Amino acid sequence: NIGDIVLPLAISFYTFTQIAYLVDAWRGKAKEYSFLHYCLFVTFFPHLIAGPLMHHQEIIPQFEKLRRRDELWPDFAVGLTIIVIGMFKKVVIANYLATAIVDPVFASPGQSPNLELAVAAIAYAVQIYADFSGYTDMAIGIALLMGIRFPDNFDQPYSATSIQDFWRRWHMTL
Repeated sequence: NIGDIVLPLAISFYTFTQIAYLVDAWRGKAKEYSFLHYCLFVTFFPHLIAGPLMHHQEIIPQFEKLRRRDELWPDFAVGLTIIVIGMFKKVVIANYLATAIVDPVFASPGQSPNLELAVAAIAYAVQIYADFSGYTDMAIGIALLMGIRFPDNFDQPYSATSIQDFWRRWHMTL
């Protein structure tokens, strides 16, 4: 039974990370890293749970240059702020839109007037953005608490002028 198959959490991010590293190693672009740093790179939980997708050249050098605890305080406040913003996007915006608008209308679309369906579709677009960008913000903030800087992953995708522009802005690290 397909429902009985258990997959590990974050399997897609883990797989993308491994493929990118192996391709770079095959091309001779992967510098010799310590086994410990490599293991930390492929298992560093903030980027595995929600992205952004990280390239080994972006993150392993940061592991090699970990800063002292007293040097992390400026990043700590910024990291906490980013986590709070991400939680607000996820818990307040995405969850509210899902429970108050999207789920009730999509549960019985034939019984909703066209205007309600249109509002629910727009609410769903905002919900999914707040969901993904909220999780990514939390991952970026958690990494920053540990002194690791992640790249941004969303750049106002709904202001894009084409499908290609939208995708570049939606998941910038992919």
